[in-house]
Amino acid sequence: MNPHKLLRLLAGCCLLIPGFAFPASATSHTAQPQPKVLRYAFEAAESGFDPAQISDFYSATLISHIFDGLFEYDYLARPAEIRPNVAVALPEVSDNFTTWTVRIRPGIYFSQDPAFKGQRRELVAQDYVYSFKRFFDPALKSPGYTSLSQLGVLGLEQLRERALQSRQPFDYDTEVPGIKALDRYTLQFKLQSARPRFLFSLTGGDGLGALAREVVEFYGDKISEHPVGTGPFKLSTWRRSSMLRLGRNPEYREQFYDARPAKDDAAGQALLQQLKGRKLPMIDAVEIRIINESQPRWLSFLNAEFDLLFKLPAEFTPVAIPNGKLAESLARRGIQMNRILGADRTYQYFNMEDPLVGGYTPDKVALRRAIALATDVRSEIETVRRGQAIVAQSMVSPGTWGYDPQLQSEMGEFDPARAKALLDLFGYVDQNGDGWRDQTDGQPLILTLATQPDPLSRAFDEHWTQSMKAVGLRVKTVVGQWPEQLKAARAGQLMMWAVGSTDDSPDPQGGVNLLYGPSAGDSNLARFRYAPYDHIVQSMQGLADGPQRLALLREAQKIAVAYMPYKFRVHRRVTDLSHPWLKGFRRPVFSRQFWQYVDMEPHTAR
Repeated sequence: MNPHKLLRLLAGCCLLIPGFAFPASATSHTAQPQPKVLRYAFEAAESGFDPAQISDFYSATLISHIFDGLFEYDYLARPAEIRPNVAVALPEVSDNFTTWTVRIRPGIYFSQDPAFKGQRRELVAQDYVYSFKRFFDPALKSPGYTSLSQLGVLGLEQLRERALQSRQPFDYDTEVPGIKALDRYTLQFKLQSARPRFLFSLTGGDGLGALAREVVEFYGDKISEHPVGTGPFKLSTWRRSSMLRLGRNPEYREQFYDARPAKDDAAGQALLQQLKGRKLPMIDAVEIRIINESQPRWLSFLNAEFDLLFKLPAEFTPVAIPNGKLAESLARRGIQMNRILGADRTYQYFNMEDPLVGGYTPDKVALRRAIALATDVRSEIETVRRGQAIVAQSMVSPGTWGYDPQLQSEMGEFDPARAKALLDLFGYVDQNGDGWRDQTDGQPLILTLATQPDPLSRAFDEHWTQSMKAVGLRVKTVVGQWPEQLKAARAGQLMMWAVGSTDDSPDPQGGVNLLYGPSAGDSNLARFRYAPYDHIVQSMQGLADGPQRLALLREAQKIAVAYMPYKFRVHRRVTDLSHPWLKGFRRPVFSRQFWQYVDMEPHTAR
């Protein structure tokens, strides 16, 4: 018998016995409300919790809920709208977008930690100065350094160079003119030249969230395992690459649900009406499992072990959303569908330093372009992706400034006949009669693709291998876990790897930076270096959005096609499913944050 039914039956019987009562502890225990815990899964493991040392989506999602950025994206606004987070108001901007002054709200506190020695620690402007400087510390080898270095914050490059030249620890105590705490709550940035979109760099907690210096120094090399922030959640349980639990931060300030959905956004307006004024966060904890394979994630959601299926696996699309509509069997259960065209791109990069596929000579360029032309992206979308994507024509993603849905380029072409002609023309022919093309010197031509061990990756690999086989190119795959492959990619140790990236702002600079020379080993996994391209990137930074900047963006797209260091493949349609007791979920477009904006109703499905 169900234990709850048995308890109720016994209680009814015992009421007939004079003087009998359950112990007070038992009755009070049963009356306690159950914690509201959001449960879902990541498809790849986290790499750590230090904002200066991570770049993957999963770690960024975690730390965006732990650390506070100065500003945030409005949860319901479409198109994106930035609003103050810990700042009092939007920045004061002067001197042609070179001086940005931000005032922080007093009374915001870090979560308690032994590093504070029992004291309550307030967030101050100097915490952002210190946290920003950490990206420039050579010892941290921060993946975010190159993108932040483009901002031209006065004095930081010189401070970094001094540490490199002297081989001494980075000097955090030396004040630089580019980033100062003018007083306890006032932060000021001074830039070398105009940066009209500098506000994007100050928005969100997954990059420039504030750390306390004493926490970093207390934990030393283990800081990536001890996140201590001022955000709505704090890490409570962590089994690396397996399970994470983050609980409500008791020190979190008073925040209440508010947003600005567009007037014609019926769904957004409904959420605002339902939740406006609620104290944040509305849930008590978030529990995340790391499940690499898609079938267990799908089954766990169907069995109500998870409240949210964050990104429906492509292979279950025909079952879950036939013809783009939620299946009747799911709709009857009250399951909700949230679907967007993501501000992302998937791509396969070529290591430009690899002796086989790298280089800038015509024969190497021809090889990469032939591989790109032989890649059947439309078939990949129809079969492996089950229609949940569109062909990418460049690195510029949907929803970002300058994206043109009508643009057509060689990046999006599938032309195996032309691929064969290019290979023949430049001497990549079968010289020994074994049926496979060889290098121009007669050595075997074997393309080595890094990959992961999950079924979806195997499906992508098999599809691409068949495309290559059709033009006489042989492929070998090297399997490894995601964190290890990422580490090897940054070190330039992989020939090719197929991955994806998502923009964290409406600016296309994130996609453009994938080919930026100084970003080699960071976002530029291809290690592409071409001075005219770098000049375009630098020029774009200082221009306001308009015809001149758009012309430079189009030129950057042409260079990407001409040299083909990346084969940009698709922009993904992302579908999330949620059970009816999860209220308020809406996938953010440029942010990673949503936990504090959702609620859980009592239910008995688990």
